[in-house]
Amino acid sequence: MRLNELRDNKGARKPRTRVGRGIGSGKGKTAGRGHKGAKSRSGYVVKGFEGGQMPIHMRLPKRGFNPRRRRDFAILNLGRLQEAIDAGRLDAAKPIDGDVLLAAGLVSKARDGVRLLAKGELKAKVSLRVAAASKAAAAAVEKAGGVLELTAPAKPVPAAAPETPKDAS
Repeated sequence: MRLNELRDNKGARKPRTRVGRGIGSGKGKTAGRGHKGAKSRSGYVVKGFEGGQMPIHMRLPKRGFNPRRRRDFAILNLGRLQEAIDAGRLDAAKPIDGDVLLAAGLVSKARDGVRLLAKGELKAKVSLRVAAASKAAAAAVEKAGGVLELTAPAKPVPAAAPETPKDAS
């Protein structure tokens, strides 16, 4: 056998079916698409359909939950607060609240209030009025001799279910 004698096996290459070319071909009239409806028209596609294979959006795991009533806080770290006091943008002697922080450029939007986080170190004695704070941030403010007042209501503690009386018999 030589290179010029190489051929595909018989039946390996099949000519494509020319549909819609008369009833004698067996694929005339509706061209194998059935009768009417969107599936018989050109351009029809099922969103996310992958030819019977399980679609990617169903293969990937579902993750997360976004509660509708979640509060969106502007974040402020203790380190940035101390930097602003050192730079003279904030006066540590006066009470500091969301409006003062907004004016000083420490938060860009008021959102649902300011949440104080403990990244960095606070040395100044400050009087803060914020919507929320982490436990570590609250401890750091009090350790520096400052006062922290939370304005946002704390998460409601779920009430214990009332006990059902047991049958006396």
